[in-house]
Amino acid sequence: MNDKGFQPYDISGRVAVIIGGARDLGFDMAEALAEAGCDLAITSRSHESAEVAAGKLRSGYGVEVMSGGLDIRNHQKVVDFAEKIREWKGNVDILVNNAGGNVGSPATLFERDPEHIRQLIDTNLTGVLFCCQAFGKIMAERGTGSIINIASIAGLVGRDRRMYSNSDMGGQPIDYAAAKAGVIGMTMDLAGFLTPMGVRVNCISPGGFERGQPEAFIRDYSDATPMGRMGRDGIDLKGTVLYLAAPASDYVTGQNIVVDGGFSIWK
Repeated sequence: MNDKGFQPYDISGRVAVIIGGARDLGFDMAEALAEAGCDLAITSRSHESAEVAAGKLRSGYGVEVMSGGLDIRNHQKVVDFAEKIREWKGNVDILVNNAGGNVGSPATLFERDPEHIRQLIDTNLTGVLFCCQAFGKIMAERGTGSIINIASIAGLVGRDRRMYSNSDMGGQPIDYAAAKAGVIGMTMDLAGFLTPMGVRVNCISPGGFERGQPEAFIRDYSDATPMGRMGRDGIDLKGTVLYLAAPASDYVTGQNIVVDGGFSIWK
């Protein structure tokens, strides 16, 4: 602490909502904020999965954790959940929009089911906007808050799909890239709208994280990355979300922080 008493990473006692916080990177980010002293509300499409994760956070960090099943494609359910959090704690300080992922079986552009395209974009983009709308309103009414959207390097670079075919993996759908690019653009415009009301809006674009993929894919991906490896669950995203949630980033808004070991800069 300096002479002015500024504590850049002190978020103890704040309330954070992690949409899609039950596993993988979502749970990592929930852990980072719980360790820093935040009370949490975490969601999953399965209430049971959310409650299992909530139990781990309660016992591991001694914070209050509410869990809920939530389909963010349903606007009214998002609004109802936001009101439930307001009734629980009276405020929301931090929102992490991490829900998303693929919908339907992997397929090339020409074979992709149009309904799967719609569902994926609703999950990865439209639902994120619904959450920003519902929770952003609560934050704006109080004149303070931090929204952190989770995008992807898929929204920044085109994929070399030989990396997938060489490992007999299904490739990333193009609609996923479209949705994540939309999250990045939406973040900038939301920041323009909400920041004058006291609410900062930023996003994080992770690269690939090692999670049991075929050895050939891990090798090829690592070889295409300056740091020579894929991301590590439990480690590589925690610091970034804590930074954006904390006073350390109080003068940062409308930014996309890329956490990919340099994958997106190497040609």
